[in-house]
Amino acid sequence: MKEATAPIGGYLELELACGVEYHSEAVRLNSGRNALEYVLMARRYRKLYLPFYTCDVVLQPIARAGASHAFYRINERFEPVFDFTSLRENEAFVYVNYFGLFDHVVEALAEKCRNLIVDNAQAFYARPVPGVDTFYSPRKFFGVPDGSYLYTDRPLDEPMERDLSYERCEHLLRRIDSSPEDAYPQFLKSKGVFNGLPLRSMSDLTRRVLRSVDYDEASRRRVSNYSVLHEALKGMNAIDCELEDGQVPMVYPFLGRRKGLREYLISRRIYVARYWPNVLEWTGKGSVEYEYAMNMVPLPIDQRYGVPEMGIIVKEVGGYVGG
Repeated sequence: MKEATAPIGGYLELELACGVEYHSEAVRLNSGRNALEYVLMARRYRKLYLPFYTCDVVLQPIARAGASHAFYRINERFEPVFDFTSLRENEAFVYVNYFGLFDHVVEALAEKCRNLIVDNAQAFYARPVPGVDTFYSPRKFFGVPDGSYLYTDRPLDEPMERDLSYERCEHLLRRIDSSPEDAYPQFLKSKGVFNGLPLRSMSDLTRRVLRSVDYDEASRRRVSNYSVLHEALKGMNAIDCELEDGQVPMVYPFLGRRKGLREYLISRRIYVARYWPNVLEWTGKGSVEYEYAMNMVPLPIDQRYGVPEMGIIVKEVGGYVGG
């Protein structure tokens, strides 16, 4: 019996360019939290040290792997405050490359920290340090429903089922056809899908979309937009966030002296997130993490926008903070 061939003919599918993925040599998985679970399974770590300033979804793969966790502090420069001599052989240390701006911290940690795991969910363009387990979440940078890339030299032996993503795309399509406000309930629904999502390989749909991205243009726009905001707002910003050569940021982190900026911008249809509400429960007032979670505003600088949109953001932020 002959092997089945790929289908030829029939109705047409969604047209997508067929280029090369940015992380073409990585292990392709279906979510960032599942990439962390993959590392836990492959390395058999029994305990992870996590920053207080991180999303609580990171606890899900740790629980599924039967491991324990403890938290550590960061300082105002987003550097870990931790005694690395206390790290045992079956324990790992997770560092978040915040906003894609702290490659230098990652490089320093790689020199002194055993069993380092780098969370590059916010640093898609940052290249991994050789020999360091590093994972990425492309949906933080591009319009894909799911997916993750993982660099590791300890692959799992057992084969994985391939994921399917077509039912997770409504918010992406509806936003184009309607509005972000109309698609927001579907966006929230899509986020909930990741709770309990089994570890699988990346779907063909997500991979096709990622092969269609113009990565050079996206990085150029992000860097340009970031530079516009930083030049205009750095004098009002309590966060030292100078962009280093080669870095491609996710957002522009802004911390001003006047509270309520997030709510004001949303009322002006400039949609900004909070990283992360759970931190307000994990830490107390007066801590660095609480201050960042409560008052840091991640301003959008992504590839959909250019100088005109950055000008609007500068005007609204400057008017509110300086008013």
